[in-house]
Amino acid sequence: MATLSFHGAAQEVTGSCHLLESPALGRVLLDCGLHQGGDAVERLHEETLPFDPHAIDALVLSHAHLDHSGRLPLLVNRGFSGPIHCTEATVDLLELMLEDAAGLYLRDLERSNLRQRRRGKPLRKADYSRADVHKALKLCQPHAYGDTWSLGPEATVCFHDAGHILGSAIVELTLTEKAKRKTLVFSGDLGKSDAVLMKDPAQLTHADLVMMEGTYGDRNHRSMDNTLAQLGEILTDTWARGGNVMIPSFAVGRTQEILFHLGRLHQQGTLDNWQIFLDSPMAIKATRLYDRWFKLLDHDDVKHIRRSHHNSLVDFLPNLNCAVTTDESMA
Repeated sequence: MATLSFHGAAQEVTGSCHLLESPALGRVLLDCGLHQGGDAVERLHEETLPFDPHAIDALVLSHAHLDHSGRLPLLVNRGFSGPIHCTEATVDLLELMLEDAAGLYLRDLERSNLRQRRRGKPLRKADYSRADVHKALKLCQPHAYGDTWSLGPEATVCFHDAGHILGSAIVELTLTEKAKRKTLVFSGDLGKSDAVLMKDPAQLTHADLVMMEGTYGDRNHRSMDNTLAQLGEILTDTWARGGNVMIPSFAVGRTQEILFHLGRLHQQGTLDNWQIFLDSPMAIKATRLYDRWFKLLDHDDVKHIRRSHHNSLVDFLPNLNCAVTTDESMA
């Protein structure tokens, strides 16, 4: 009989990690994300995994965001060596996300140890290394949306587009136990219908058990039309006052949406004289990955970009300047 236990993202937002155990598939993790917030070095140092990583047969990853993937290097460091199943685009994004997270973690660890040394306290060892990131990436086995593949002797999995970020997936997992088929659906993070760039989340018609995220389940967001109207007003007012607009944004997902909206405003003549800067090497790399995976994006939005004789999000906004180096960022 299959059992399911929760080790994160239960009565909290981050740290998605769920263990499914069954004779039909062995012991499989659904996601292994970071618990975010507070001191990252302290939090990771105190991280305990309530299962033996050596005994995990496989991991199924819904998408690349760190609250779903960030503990993969730690898991590998502590003995996991099974396959990591994810979509093709997630493999590309995962490399970017985990490499960046490792750099930040090791930098913060170095600073933490400087403070420890000044206080005469023992230095902390790294809980994982860049080598563990590389090992985790080598374990990745990519799958296309809609393909059904075997996860165990009596288990199959199919990924469906979740419409959240590039490569995000709804996991449809089917088990056969004692000649009875049961289907588990794990939503991962779901996108919104009619969101720009991403396709609408797939609609599945059958499940015996559904695990669904509920991050925004207690609120209604205002319409995108109202949000874009407000953005246009802010830009117009700021231009009239001779000011600058700064838009903080997540590097993966939100940045690409904003670039698309700014490209639309440029087409309407609103931003002709603006200088626009994307000051984030990670966001720039992520945007290039979105360009590489155009075939996965919303068909209507891709057509709109190509009708303007462009084949990338960066080109869709002609007055965009990408600050890749430190010198470019400080210029």
